[in-house]
Amino acid sequence: MTELSAAHDAAVTDRSRLAGSAYNSDRDLAARQSLYQWQTPRYDLPGIVAEQLSGVHGRVVDVGCGNGKFIQRLRDDRPELALLGLDIAPGILAAVPGPVAVADATRLPLATESVDAALALHMLYHVPRIPHAVRELSRVVARDGLVIASTNSDRDKAELDDLWQRAAGDVLGTGRGPARISLSARFSLEKAPAFLGEEFGRVETIKLPGTITVHDPGPVIAHMASYRAWADQHDVPFEATIERARAILVDHIARHGAFEVTCLGGILVCRR
Repeated sequence: MTELSAAHDAAVTDRSRLAGSAYNSDRDLAARQSLYQWQTPRYDLPGIVAEQLSGVHGRVVDVGCGNGKFIQRLRDDRPELALLGLDIAPGILAAVPGPVAVADATRLPLATESVDAALALHMLYHVPRIPHAVRELSRVVARDGLVIASTNSDRDKAELDDLWQRAAGDVLGTGRGPARISLSARFSLEKAPAFLGEEFGRVETIKLPGTITVHDPGPVIAHMASYRAWADQHDVPFEATIERARAILVDHIARHGAFEVTCLGGILVCRR
């Protein structure tokens, strides 16, 4: 591992940064989530998760529940389930329908085999010791239960990475600037099956490819700006790079009518 990637990994997993800045409210997470309004095809992620849980009855824990989008959907669709939301960031839990608790994914406050399913959606890349978190998920889920994880591909939103490097290069006067930080790189769609396969005999990957098309820079800029908690990791003036990216987008959309971003995320359904 290079010194730079080690620093990025440390930043992506730093608990004080996650709880105190990145997820102290749902502002930045919501900005990342909202970009998918412009994706084709549209995927109803909470609906897909609810469908995967159709055979599950009893207790479901959402580990790293964030702003509670999945919990809210399950409360609506499956009111008979006993749902618990856990997250390390107290601030983001404020608006999540309870019960909720502050907890660490590597030390879940749950008895062994005490839940029928566990969700770990777009969050395992934030855990310093991913294998420990996977073991904890395995420990708390009943023998015939399931774990549903999600993440993005290493190739997800490559156009945003390119836009960032172009903008950063313009700001620095260097042609192409340094890469922006990747949150999901440690637990990408390509890496996730190996981590999960250590505890689960069957890991099914459901890939969700799509294209985001915007006719206005706003949603893309809001998404890029949502990484402000890691601004110090970008080796370039963050706000200046965001504004330069906005100018590049305005020009691109004026020339081509739209800006397209290729997406690839996925859900991993794990059973023993």
